[in-house]
Amino acid sequence: MRQFDFAPLYRSTVGFDRLAKLMDSVGGFDADGYPPYNIERLGDNEYRITMAVAGFDKDEFNIEVKEQSLIVSGQKKPDDSERTFLHRGIAARSFERRFQLADFVEVKGADLKNGLLHVDLVRNLPERMKPRTVTIGVDEPKQIEA
Repeated sequence: MRQFDFAPLYRSTVGFDRLAKLMDSVGGFDADGYPPYNIERLGDNEYRITMAVAGFDKDEFNIEVKEQSLIVSGQKKPDDSERTFLHRGIAARSFERRFQLADFVEVKGADLKNGLLHVDLVRNLPERMKPRTVTIGVDEPKQIEA
């Protein structure tokens, strides 16, 4: 894939920092795909990211929101037991996944169940951003006081 240098564009624009960071992050996607994940829409303003993290405990995760990024990382503790594997197909290595969050999207909570890490997200639009209807009314003429 071809890499583009957007540096000249950054020097001539003001206030587009978030867009510039997003463009930079698009080119640097994670090639190995570990751990696999799903993103699903649960409702109009609710979303869930589900990651397959077999072999991890709750205390081995770090979920952090920084600016408009969700960073999910897993740090596997070293296994001190002497075990000999004939085949090792369950990847139990450390990872870090980054997700760009849209405006007004917040992390509601996280849960680990049956080897799947669920991160629930909700979009909280301020009242001024929500669609509304305006009724047409008849105003009485106002009198000017002297």
